[in-house]
Amino acid sequence: MAGHSQFKNIMHRKGKQDKVRSKLFSKLAREITVAAKDGGGDPAMNAKLRLAILNARAENMPKDNIERAIKKASGSDAETYEMVRYEGYGPGGTAVIVETLTDNRNRTGGAVRAAFTKFGGALGETGSVSFSFDRVGEIVYPASAGTTDAVLEAAIEAGADDVISDDEIHTILTTFEGLSEVSKALEASLGPAESIKPNWRPQNTVPVDEEKATTLMKLIGMLEDDDDVQNVFTNFDISDEVMAKLAAM
Repeated sequence: MAGHSQFKNIMHRKGKQDKVRSKLFSKLAREITVAAKDGGGDPAMNAKLRLAILNARAENMPKDNIERAIKKASGSDAETYEMVRYEGYGPGGTAVIVETLTDNRNRTGGAVRAAFTKFGGALGETGSVSFSFDRVGEIVYPASAGTTDAVLEAAIEAGADDVISDDEIHTILTTFEGLSEVSKALEASLGPAESIKPNWRPQNTVPVDEEKATTLMKLIGMLEDDDDVQNVFTNFDISDEVMAKLAAM
């Protein structure tokens, strides 16, 4: 998605940073707890948990928070969550995928539907837009991690599929299944990543103008503000001119 990193940065700057950070940690903790409950609390034996921990560390989540989230999975009062994916269309015909971890499908589904409706979108059936995305692993490093050639070499040695670099970040793509092992190998050569996560990467993008981009930003913001929503993916494409206007608003 063209400009996706900058778009996310704009959204975070427009929110209260402490609130954004607290909500992020809560969502990361939920992922860790669910992974530990599903596959055990030993990351060496649980690839899903290992990946959740790596992602939490990449977001600078304190070690104590991570350990509490793992221990919570073994408690008798640990909530039971399930992953539910919602798909639909946002402003300008953009495709939107919403990943959630919920203990109440009715509550979460109602909230997601309300967000789509409020901003002129439409919620569809599961599979209605995901066919136009590829399920991949995405590892992001800041530009300061190394030159384009150095990061590319490290990525190839780690078994990654591709690297996309710009002035701000290096985005390293892997297979969905290989994300955990590739991220571990890259940490040894490049240090901790800025983020490590599965991603729905669009096969084609949809250009949106300033008006549609503003509405899309509000839709994504409302979705991400929901405690049950873990990730939101879209296939928008925003020009540098529109991006600059959004940043100035």
